[in-house]
Amino acid sequence: MNKEEAKQLLSRMIFDDSHPQQWVDDVWGLSPMLGDSAAKLLEAFEALIDCCPDEKLENLLQIYYQEKLENL
Repeated sequence: MNKEEAKQLLSRMIFDDSHPQQWVDDVWGLSPMLGDSAAKLLEAFEALIDCCPDEKLENLLQIYYQEKLENL
């Protein structure tokens, strides 16, 4: 699994069916202060994806998907 695939899967887990920037815009529309925090959160998310090794991203995804399956 490459970074782009991992990023897409993590984005789906976090932002559901929304595009991450659309999520930020929606939050911004509700509250500019929270929108600013949402924009910073998205920026940090993208930076972490970029700097994290592929193997660690894959392990992280496996952990989250396993937890999600256990909570169904």
